[in-house]
Amino acid sequence: MEFPNEAIPEGCSQKKTGRGKIEIKRIENTTNRQVTFCKRRNGLLKKAYELSVLCDAEVALVVFSSRGRLYEYANNSVRGTIDRYKKACAASTNPESVSEANTQFYQQEASKLKRQIRDIQNLNRHILGEALSSLSLKELKNLESRLEKGLSRVRSRKHETLFADIEFMQKREIELQNHNNFLRAKIAEHEKAQQRQQDMIPGNVCESTIPPQSYDRNFFPVNLIDSNNQYSNQDQTALQLV
Repeated sequence: MEFPNEAIPEGCSQKKTGRGKIEIKRIENTTNRQVTFCKRRNGLLKKAYELSVLCDAEVALVVFSSRGRLYEYANNSVRGTIDRYKKACAASTNPESVSEANTQFYQQEASKLKRQIRDIQNLNRHILGEALSSLSLKELKNLESRLEKGLSRVRSRKHETLFADIEFMQKREIELQNHNNFLRAKIAEHEKAQQRQQDMIPGNVCESTIPPQSYDRNFFPVNLIDSNNQYSNQDQTALQLV
């Protein structure tokens, strides 16, 4: 097996077999071997952690150094994963054991989901201010901080929504005013058109178009003279003053 190239310590007995690749064999220099072990061990532990998180896999890693020092990683527990491994190996030869192992696995998953649901329900009650007696001072402070942050986000969103509604109503008011002015102009135009049509009808003369009657200073209409006056005339003709 070959791995991508990495820095080769001085004095290492590895030799290049091609560009970007090295030959995998034991490092003779003790110091260089220890440095390489630390680097590769950390990388292996990191990959195991990423695999367990990204893929939701049950991972257990056990490493012993050349000096007998133990390094391990497990997202659940190393012993539990090893027991499951033993059961799986034993069940590979017994079909009944396979179904039993699957049953145990699903039971474990069900219990895990129930525990998560219970934690979420407790958190919801805590947010509502219920069942707070079981919380410590640190937990209460953390809960208070989360509530304050959540309340701040809610208020910020409420203000944004309120300002957006006000802006929309202002725009709507301007649109309605413009539409109202347009309707007023249309009504005025319609009234002017009706007035012009009435003026164009024969015999329909408005009083405003009749010129005022003027009288000469030497003549009086008959209807302005009293009926008992000696100058009244039965024909109601105008009289001239001499």
